[in-house]
Amino acid sequence: MTKSNILTDTFGRKHNYLRISLTERCNLRCTYCMPADGIQLSPKDHIMTYEEIFTIAKQFVDHGVTKIRLTGGEPLVRKDAAQIIEKLSSLPVQLTLTTNGVIVDKFIELFKKCGIKTLNVSLDSLDSQKNKEITRRQYFKKVYNNIILLVNQGFNVKVNCVLMKGFNDNEIIDFINLSKDLPLHVRFIEFMPFDGNQWKMDKLVSLKEILSEVHSNFKKEDIIKLEDAPNDTTKSYQIKNYQGTFAIISSVTNPFCDGCNRVRLTANGQIKNCLFSSSESDLLTPLRKGKSIAPIIEKAVKAKFKIRSGMDTLDKFKRIDGHNNRSMITIGG
Repeated sequence: MTKSNILTDTFGRKHNYLRISLTERCNLRCTYCMPADGIQLSPKDHIMTYEEIFTIAKQFVDHGVTKIRLTGGEPLVRKDAAQIIEKLSSLPVQLTLTTNGVIVDKFIELFKKCGIKTLNVSLDSLDSQKNKEITRRQYFKKVYNNIILLVNQGFNVKVNCVLMKGFNDNEIIDFINLSKDLPLHVRFIEFMPFDGNQWKMDKLVSLKEILSEVHSNFKKEDIIKLEDAPNDTTKSYQIKNYQGTFAIISSVTNPFCDGCNRVRLTANGQIKNCLFSSSESDLLTPLRKGKSIAPIIEKAVKAKFKIRSGMDTLDKFKRIDGHNNRSMITIGG
């Protein structure tokens, strides 16, 4: 078995990007991520230890993974998050993370020490009250200030905004204008269906609608289409003379499955070969029994569908009605 074989699926896609969820816990309660009545957390002994996270991550790296993103829940609320970050930074990978930004200021020196240069920070409204409504917490000012702090400390900051029709779709231009005087990378994400988030197609703000709003507010010659990297999930743009950029992640209306190079590892040690897959493969149980996990990883990767876990048309996607999947908080973004 060669290094490339185990992480190459039947469509020739090489999976060199591993997303690891450190915890199912979070200090926010975002409506699109967590059901209103919360979730049933995995028992503590079902959650990977920091040693197990490193062991599994190293196995992936040995077979060709070159990038690891830490997610959650909120990865930084885990008590040994610093220890995990430092340990993973010893691997020959690009290490990064997605955070809600609430306590990110406490980790800046650690990030620098561990070579983390890019962070994704979730922020779904620039209005304090609306932000409280969607996160069910009042942390807008803290998060916004931490985004500015990260920029000032030299980090490459991507701002993730999940758009929902009738809620924050009137803020598209405000978000883009954030990139005028700040080197921020704003990313608009289509609202996606997960357990308990009351997803409906009519809440979706599509790629086409976002671009229509952009073209209604900026001159055509000032909207610059940027070149996207081979495995990018985004379609990236820049407004002429703006310091930063904006991009659209259109998982629903314009999926980017052909270039997918991602595998997800949940906090309780399951791998998902697709964000929308309802099936999972247990790595933690065999690992604890001293068995090889490489065959399980290979089988999971080889079982990956060509498009969105088999939902290869928008019509099939529309019919999923809440989706037979975990809540987003228990998957890891």
